Amino acid sequence: MSDEEITAIREARIEGFPPAEVALLRMADALADTPSNVSDELYAELRRHFSEEQLIELTATATLENFRARYNRVFDVGSDDLYRKGLRFKHQ
Repeated sequence: MSDEEITAIREARIEGFPPAEVALLRMADALADTPSNVSDELYAELRRHFSEEQLIELTATATLENFRARYNRVFDVGSDDLYRKGLRFKHQ
């Protein structure tokens, strides 16, 4: 990813990303919630772009990163300010 893309994601500006990537960003955001929940609407959107097998792999990766982030909090491992509480990607 470019520095500009990373900055856009950090600032919740995802309008310039392709629809498939927007759906993935929204899924990762939903999976980071407590409790995590992917709505039927979002799942349908994801299925327009990805196969079931792809979604299994993408979800596994997103949840693994979420696990690592939560695990790191026990040991006060910083995030380089990449996490901003309340950052949510809304459906466009």
